[in-house]
Amino acid sequence: MTFLRYLTYEKPYIYVYLAGFLITSAVFFTDSNDELGWGTFVYGFVLSFIVLIGFLLFRYQQHARVIRQMNREEYESLSLEGEFARQYIEELKTKHIREMNLVGERQNEHYDFIVSWFHEIKTPIAVLRLLQQTDMNADSLGEEITKIENYVDQALYYAKLDSFHQDYEIQVCDSIQISKNIVKSHSKTFLSKKIRIHFQTDIMMVQSDAKWLHFIINQILTNSLKYTEPGGEITISAFESQQEKQLIIQDNGIGISQKDLPRIFNRGFTGETGRTHSKSTGMGLYLAQQLSNKLGHYVTCTSAAGTHSRFIIHFPQDIDPYLLLQKTHDE
Repeated sequence: MTFLRYLTYEKPYIYVYLAGFLITSAVFFTDSNDELGWGTFVYGFVLSFIVLIGFLLFRYQQHARVIRQMNREEYESLSLEGEFARQYIEELKTKHIREMNLVGERQNEHYDFIVSWFHEIKTPIAVLRLLQQTDMNADSLGEEITKIENYVDQALYYAKLDSFHQDYEIQVCDSIQISKNIVKSHSKTFLSKKIRIHFQTDIMMVQSDAKWLHFIINQILTNSLKYTEPGGEITISAFESQQEKQLIIQDNGIGISQKDLPRIFNRGFTGETGRTHSKSTGMGLYLAQQLSNKLGHYVTCTSAAGTHSRFIIHFPQDIDPYLLLQKTHDE
């Protein structure tokens, strides 16, 4: 099928070959002499040359016409390779348009994040200014500074998403100890809202990047603190199976509606909770999920509106094939 398609593009050359063959045959058969002379040869050559000139002019006009039509979506190619090149260019155009759309969407999302981030960070700054005009409470001051630091961290880690591979180091770290450090940094908020914290395990070693994991857990814990009513409680526990390790953060806060639950890790999604209870950039959980995926983890959530939210960070088991081979060999 491809060869026959190729021949359709080579018809002009086939025609000029046939014309040359017919001219040669005609000169041979119309010559009355038994032997061909130089005059007959020159006569046949001139006729063939005239056909060649006519063919070249015809092909030149065809190429000029195609060049004029190349800015249109549909034009007739003069060769098989030209047809494939046109199809390839069309595919490149389509790919380019898609990439430009993705870049545009990325820019719009970045703009939306920056705008919402500015609105979000203005709140603790306004509180700090208000505290300046009154008797400044050290606890309140520290709480607002912690909020600002969290928003700055969100912007910083969001900016680092695309260059993540240049700034991480996988090592064995204690996820429970990291969680305790984060709770300690939020101690003022726990005390002011009278929220109880329970650790149901003392240690769970996982393979991750301690800095990025600190940010991930902090985003989930900050989210739980924000949507847990005063007097509530947050529980941090661990679970281990043959397939994975789990760090579980559960609160008895306002929960998440079932229609919002599948979208809570989407970029910029705030849902009913974010709209009715506080302004939110909708980036915390998104960043937590994105960074988890880059580290080989992932985050899931189950929740019921008005009762609880349960976030689970899933870590793969620390399996070393070499150690397993050695163990099998020893047995």
